Amino acid sequence: MKFKYSFLLAIMLAFVLVLAACGDDDDVASDPEDSDPDDSTEQESDDETDDEPEVSDDDEVLIYARGGDSESLDYASTTDGESSRVTKQIYESLLDFEDESFDLKPGLAHDWDVSDDGLVYTFYLEEDVTFHDGTDFNADAVKTNFERWSGADDTYSFEDDGYVYSMYGTMFGGFDGDDGHVIDEINVINDHEIEFVLSEPLGFFLQNMAMSYFAITSPAALEEYGPEINENPVGTGPFEFVSWDRDDQIVLEKFDDYRVEGLPKLDGVIFEVIPDNSSRLISLNSGEVHIMDGLNPDDAAGVDAAEETVLYKRAANNFGYLGFQHEKEPLDDVLVRQAINHSIDRQAIADALYAGYAIPAANPVPPGYLGYNDDLEPYEFDLDRAAELLEEAGYADGFEIDLWTMPVARPYMPSPETVAEIVQNDLAQIGIEANIHREEWAPYLEKTDAGEHELFMLGWSGTNGDPDYFLGALLHSSNIGSSNASYYSNEEVDELLDQAKRAVEPEERAELYAQAQEIIYEESAMIPLVHSEPVLASLSNVQNYVPHPSTSESLAEVELQ
Repeated sequence: MKFKYSFLLAIMLAFVLVLAACGDDDDVASDPEDSDPDDSTEQESDDETDDEPEVSDDDEVLIYARGGDSESLDYASTTDGESSRVTKQIYESLLDFEDESFDLKPGLAHDWDVSDDGLVYTFYLEEDVTFHDGTDFNADAVKTNFERWSGADDTYSFEDDGYVYSMYGTMFGGFDGDDGHVIDEINVINDHEIEFVLSEPLGFFLQNMAMSYFAITSPAALEEYGPEINENPVGTGPFEFVSWDRDDQIVLEKFDDYRVEGLPKLDGVIFEVIPDNSSRLISLNSGEVHIMDGLNPDDAAGVDAAEETVLYKRAANNFGYLGFQHEKEPLDDVLVRQAINHSIDRQAIADALYAGYAIPAANPVPPGYLGYNDDLEPYEFDLDRAAELLEEAGYADGFEIDLWTMPVARPYMPSPETVAEIVQNDLAQIGIEANIHREEWAPYLEKTDAGEHELFMLGWSGTNGDPDYFLGALLHSSNIGSSNASYYSNEEVDELLDQAKRAVEPEERAELYAQAQEIIYEESAMIPLVHSEPVLASLSNVQNYVPHPSTSESLAEVELQ
């Protein structure tokens, strides 16, 4: 890969600026086992200097500041939003979502057909599309990727290296050979036509095909990099990967052979890690970054009033929650869970931290989604009732427990440390001593997947506009050890969610999801805290930036004025 001098110069300047802004931040950690990707980049550019143009000031490199680093750049192996924010620029799926909604539009497939019985989906692929490594995109590449995730062909599954494609299993009813797996056949009709045959209907199959989890990787890159594909992503998207300095920055460069003429408009994008929200805002106001996510809601009014900055708001397509590890005492007792639920003052959290950009939550799915149960209200903040339930459970004197606290701001929780302190104080009033436990972001996700936690804080943002992505992913027992960090298991809830997943009629699906939410509510499976409208900001010279409800939007149309 060749680099323009001006692009490298822009990277170097941006890097110096961010070091100046963040060099004293003790929260930024590095992994000594990771090699420095900048070493190879520097050597490669040195080898090619004879053919490069003169230095130019014309390159447009956008710097996007975020609160945490990506977990993996192999999108299908992670549910981390900070990963999909980056991979959205590198990879493309067969379908895509409209800029501000979950309505479908063409992606790598320009058209598609669905049989009358809802069992056969045929996709017509774009022609003359190449991956960043110069190889051809075609139907065989699509089949290779889907069989990689399903396990039908384990050549590139890398399971021995710890890769788990949990979202594939969640969204397609399991893996190859599982009873619930709905993809029965994948047939390559020709280079640019591919057919998916389902064993039974799946109400949100097309929505899945637009998700960033199911974008297409170059088979040649899978062959070349093997399990290190998570650090060497190769897709067909508007930007191609350059380097990754862990807990610091990910650098992307414009893909000159992108399939859409005139895009991308930027020459490159740098995703910078600045853990503290206030520090990110300082970097924005000083012009050191162009876009920042995770704006403190209290700072929104000031950003909106300033001429130099622009305020954005995402739709309330999420919820932050306090979770229980159901397999650990005393959290396996429904009375204890209900007591804790009654002891948390959701309205106080919303008022103190979200500046009007959040509402208290009752359900683990956002309002307005298909099947949202309007009959349920958030548990009442009632310390007397909480104490009664604890006494009934045999814990009149309370108990001691660890409260795992997210180390980074997320769209659904812009200040997790403050939320943890509020929860800690609320629990103390009913005799529960909560010790705040902290981990770095990647270990936090890994250890909650592994069930090492007790009480914990997390959240979820929708990525396909369907309620199953919330309820099925977070609370179906088949996802214990991955997205079901609560280790919650209820056969009746599983059955309702399975029925809803396979139903085609929206009315039937809505009723099944509403029933499942009622059981989840009664069992206090988790404590939904708030649905937030995440706010973020940019400099006023950033043009055509449209935040997507999923929190991961393409930057192909963005330019710097």
